[in-house]
Amino acid sequence: MGRRVAVFGGSFDPIHVGHLTLARHAREACDLDEVVCVPVGDPPHKAGPVASAEDRLAMVTLAIDGEPKTSVSRIEVDRQGKSYTVDTLSALLDEDPNLDLHLLIGADNAVEMGSWHEPERVLELSRVTVLCRPGWDRGRVPSSLAGRMTFLDSPLIDCSSTEIRTRLSEGASVEGLVADCVTRYIESHRLYGVPS
Repeated sequence: MGRRVAVFGGSFDPIHVGHLTLARHAREACDLDEVVCVPVGDPPHKAGPVASAEDRLAMVTLAIDGEPKTSVSRIEVDRQGKSYTVDTLSALLDEDPNLDLHLLIGADNAVEMGSWHEPERVLELSRVTVLCRPGWDRGRVPSSLAGRMTFLDSPLIDCSSTEIRTRLSEGASVEGLVADCVTRYIESHRLYGVPS
């Protein structure tokens, strides 16, 4: 097999220290050659992100600067229409058929994976690794899918993009939750209702 590369998708609205911690943990635990952060374009399962695709891409690029074996891809940002994971995996393998492709997903995504577009194909194209909190009940994932996934106990991180957006709109500090360079970007571009 070729390089062990993991796709780490998400809204990253905004990217926070929890995302970076999970990427590092997966990279080390799964002996990955690279983690590729893929900001979603037009997600099929939920309302669209608050910040524009270009702003979210810029924030991820800033946040991962200096992170070893970590990159960002605009593959979903540039795709027209709904953005499906199976299309992203297929496109990456078209570029390099020798990739040993992994897909990093959260526990909630694993529970819902049966409703994804072509979930069986996703499992064929990649090794699906579920990033779950210690003690999380793996029985919540349908057995037909769970047997083909790897479950990785991950650090417990008490922050979310929703909480960060709320704090920013209220003028509260997000120090320690978001990289300083991302906070400066948010402030300079007046994202998330940051007070003037």
